[in-house]
Amino acid sequence: MIVVKAGGNGEIDIEAVCNDVAHLVRQGEQVVLVHGGSHETDVVSTQLGHPPRFVTSVSGHVSRYTDRRTLEIFVMVAAGRINKRLVERLQQLGVNAVGISGLDGRLLEAKRKSVLRIVENGKRKVLRGEYSGKIERVNAQLLQALLLLGCERKTKSSKSSQRVGKRKISLDC
Repeated sequence: MIVVKAGGNGEIDIEAVCNDVAHLVRQGEQVVLVHGGSHETDVVSTQLGHPPRFVTSVSGHVSRYTDRRTLEIFVMVAAGRINKRLVERLQQLGVNAVGISGLDGRLLEAKRKSVLRIVENGKRKVLRGEYSGKIERVNAQLLQALLLLGCERKTKSSKSSQRVGKRKISLDC
């Protein structure tokens, strides 16, 4: 299995990513495509009147503050707009793509951050209501089952090789 990570910034060439994934699948590889959606989420959240908020941790790391509304917008954009665009393009390229999110089938389980410790205007603050976290578990059985559904298997012999991987899965983190 090959995992391809396509970030969510606006500079990712979706066409190139899909072409690369399709090439791997045609070579018999099982491919899982993991994509982000931060740039498009920023655009849509601004259009919806809820612009992104970025904070700086006490260690100096800048990150997005994800409140409940931001999370809802991210899911709408990443699991809807971006995911389905990828699935559509991959299907046009002959890949029998399936798009799922981390919520589907408990594909991803994470531990939510309880608070964020930030520095704002030179003062240390604690922010609550943060909806980001760290992935602790991946439901590998679900991924394997989906990949198996797309596999074409031949009996292995000295004169033939085993073909695998006619399935691509697109998911959100």
